[in-house]
Amino acid sequence: MRHRQIDPGHTAKRNVLRIAGPLILLVGALFLIVGVGSFFMSFGGFGPPRYFWCVFVGMPLIFIGKVMSVAGFAGAVARYQAGEYAPVAKDTFNYIADESEVGVRTLASAVGQGLRGETNQAVLQCPACGSDNDPGSKYCDQCGGPLPGEVSCPGCGEINDHDARFCDRCGRSIADA
Repeated sequence: MRHRQIDPGHTAKRNVLRIAGPLILLVGALFLIVGVGSFFMSFGGFGPPRYFWCVFVGMPLIFIGKVMSVAGFAGAVARYQAGEYAPVAKDTFNYIADESEVGVRTLASAVGQGLRGETNQAVLQCPACGSDNDPGSKYCDQCGGPLPGEVSCPGCGEINDHDARFCDRCGRSIADA
């Protein structure tokens, strides 16, 4: 597949920035060194620093050279960073995906059951009025009558559901209780 550039002169502009940027940066650094050197050399005599004005020329040149260099090498830096970060991001994503697979399956199953109207817990039916109540309720939502709770087995003491006819542990009839 052929790569199409947006600006046909992009490569030429990038090359100008890559050459001119570091050169301007270097010239600015030289001006700054001369200006600061002149400032410190004037401490030995009574005259003012002769080339201190070079500092005021060097600082903007350093800034302009740095900006041009950053623009010229931005693509290379971005490709390098992508090569460093992409494998780490991929490994992190795969680790999270592997570790959360069971939780996602459980959540998806619960959502599916909810959409189908299924519940994992049995609905409590009031013995007095016959209306359905939420699991764990102690009194009926409609008539206020007491709802059956858990039943313990007379033989082994196992706690069973309120509507169980036989013990889950020993099999004895709970209706005898």
